[in-house]
Amino acid sequence: MPELIRPSSILPANRRPITLRTEDNLTLVGEVASPIGDRTATLLCLHPNPTGGGMMDSHIYKKASNRLPAMAGIELIRFNTRGTESAAGKSEGIYDNGGLEKFDVEAAINFAFDNAHADNLWVIGWSFGTDLALRHARDQRVKGIILLSPPLMTTQESDLEWWAKDGRPVTALIPEFDDYLKPAEAKVRFEKLTQIELINIADGKHLWVGEPAVYRVLTEITKILAPSRLPLPTEW
Repeated sequence: MPELIRPSSILPANRRPITLRTEDNLTLVGEVASPIGDRTATLLCLHPNPTGGGMMDSHIYKKASNRLPAMAGIELIRFNTRGTESAAGKSEGIYDNGGLEKFDVEAAINFAFDNAHADNLWVIGWSFGTDLALRHARDQRVKGIILLSPPLMTTQESDLEWWAKDGRPVTALIPEFDDYLKPAEAKVRFEKLTQIELINIADGKHLWVGEPAVYRVLTEITKILAPSRLPLPTEW
């Protein structure tokens, strides 16, 4: 009998620990969760700010890794940026507020192609991770980026202009009650990024707590990467 999918549910996937080596010679820890069957896409996850507890196991990413390989054939690559620790271990280096993390993002993208052999790679950032995506995930092999609760803390106008000229798809999920950037302000701040799809989430909050919020995020990811796999199941 199928069982209700719960916060602790872990669906079938091939999971393996990984290490990444950055251009400035740091070792970062992470994990790949791949579908047992056909792969529809690969999603590289850039986590929230480690100074506030963000890491590769931040709950949306952990639940995505636990569910999306089986539900939607999406492979998940998660890792800890420099100086960040989780159950998988601690990455070398020192947090740099998104500056030297450029090397971390580039190392992860190279891993996705060189080791995971990705052929349809997307990058998702959450909070601090959205600034990393907008600033550093510019590799031309990346198909597009997804932004969860973007605060636009360190992203400059020039970064938004770069993506506007580049033209690749950018989707942003903006919670109604976000702590940093609410829908009305997001519309103004992202004005130069003309191709962006802004999805305003009624009653949403920055941390996406609760199963309805998790289901909405995973659905929006799947809508972009593997739309034929919708609707996502609520039982398994």
